[in-house]
Amino acid sequence: MKKFEISVLDLAPVRQNKTIHDTFNDSLALARAVEKLDYKRFWLAEHHNIASIASSATSVLIGFIANGTETIRVGSGGVMLPNHSSLVIAEQFGTLESLFPNRIDLGVGRAPGTDGVTAKALGRNPQNINQHFPHQIQELQRYFSVENSGSLVRAIPGEGCDIPIYILGSSTDSAWLAAEMGLPYAFAGHFAPQMMETAFEIYHQNYQPSKEFPTPYTIACVNGIAGETDSEAKRLSTTLYQAFTNLIRNDRKPYAPPVDDMDEIWNPMEKAHVQNILKYSFVGSQETVKTQLKEFQRRFQVNEMMITSAIYEPEARINSYAIFKNAVDELNGNV
Repeated sequence: MKKFEISVLDLAPVRQNKTIHDTFNDSLALARAVEKLDYKRFWLAEHHNIASIASSATSVLIGFIANGTETIRVGSGGVMLPNHSSLVIAEQFGTLESLFPNRIDLGVGRAPGTDGVTAKALGRNPQNINQHFPHQIQELQRYFSVENSGSLVRAIPGEGCDIPIYILGSSTDSAWLAAEMGLPYAFAGHFAPQMMETAFEIYHQNYQPSKEFPTPYTIACVNGIAGETDSEAKRLSTTLYQAFTNLIRNDRKPYAPPVDDMDEIWNPMEKAHVQNILKYSFVGSQETVKTQLKEFQRRFQVNEMMITSAIYEPEARINSYAIFKNAVDELNGNV
């Protein structure tokens, strides 16, 4: 089995009866904890108009997390690039890289990170996104380059900054693009598992080496909920199941505490749909999630797994990440 890195995707989850200020402090506490555990990176995802997710101003939150930590890489997983001007993102991430040298990642995706009405409010043009998204990535690369110093439009800060760009996807479209551009590729398996295997195959089979990335690099984002026992983890996972059941019902309210019986909340059709969406969710004790991770890695052979964890209590969430790190260390032969 190929060894792999382990990282965190945080959505800045908002809990019922807690403030967004509490949410940001919880995210910082998590980042500090996983830094001590030697996680590779801590990414935040851009979402809008969802009361359970507070990471909409992604660049600002990255700065907050990077300022409160010392060594862990911090970045976006991702910035939804068609929501923004390429120049503004280059300036924002150039500023972050200048403040926190050699610690900032820029993951970019083409989805809106929200519903259609909100996407329109963000100024997106759905008619040209597929054509414009690759052009925006090229613009970012140009703005970050030293060679752009003679251009009429320059990113200051940003120019000359060594900021790795990662392409994110939840279908096969971005796999083709990441392969063509010779960039690392991260797949959103935590909510779109159906196309992951095909997307990774496309990426590897068509990869064009680049100067920065001579070999392909894959990241799989998955849900991870670990506890001291299988039963504890199963109960903790009901917060995640409630959240996705609410999304199906178009109810974006904050995350709810765990419950003893999900069958009292979802109906059979909702249950089947949620379980399909959350196919790549590793839930259980250390031994259980280690087995699940091992089976997943034997199949996909990724370079890195990025764990996102919708656990209600911050202390239990931190403990879950500690359990996952122990499991990965055992799999990689680091203990």
